[in-house]
Amino acid sequence: MPRRRRIFEREVLPDPKYNSVILSMFMNVVLRRGKKSTAEKIVYGALDLIAEKTKKDALEVFTQAVDNVKPLVKVVSRRVGGSNYQVPMEVPAKNAQALAFRWIISYSKARSGKGMEDKLAAELLAAYNKE
Repeated sequence: MPRRRRIFEREVLPDPKYNSVILSMFMNVVLRRGKKSTAEKIVYGALDLIAEKTKKDALEVFTQAVDNVKPLVKVVSRRVGGSNYQVPMEVPAKNAQALAFRWIISYSKARSGKGMEDKLAAELLAAYNKE
């Protein structure tokens, strides 16, 4: 918490192809070493593969997959008296979305496959199907 002034959150611009802020935020998480164009190729390629396989709108599949992965509750350690208790607490919406992005990307990297586009598309389809 800063003492001098309130820090304002930056506005994230929507991506150029789908005009979606959530997709733009996801691309920023995929981003490695400042290579935005490479991250765009990976995400757009994965969404194109999803559109081919499911014959549905790729953006709807993506948002549903992220919603399926979002955690609702997390366990926080609380000290009461002389002992620690694990207390379930609700996860704030922004944190839940960030966790979902991180989990999708980390599990798609751990998959076996050819390229990151294929692995990301497979992971998003698995999340969409609640697998």
